[in-house]
Amino acid sequence: MAVTEDLKNIMLAGIGSMAYTYEKATQIVDDMVQKGKITIEEGKELSQELKRKNMSTNSMNSNVNTHPITKEEMADLLKQMNFATQEDLEDIRQRLTKLELQG
Repeated sequence: MAVTEDLKNIMLAGIGSMAYTYEKATQIVDDMVQKGKITIEEGKELSQELKRKNMSTNSMNSNVNTHPITKEEMADLLKQMNFATQEDLEDIRQRLTKLELQG
């Protein structure tokens, strides 16, 4: 079950990164307005666009099916992500041991 928790943590980190990016982008727009690099109107437009994109991303995240993931679904997901399997790792261990004995 640790893999499920790890996957959950990865997803939460991604969502947190998006929120942080939105926050930083908003600060940059505000700084640009204060420094006179863009007009107040341009700043408002950029802020509204950031808000729309952030809300769009949040709505996509809320549409994600949040049912508990099964072992089979996790295995399929890991296979799609091209993660090494236990068998792959065991094969590598055996090959490494063989090479060490030869050397």
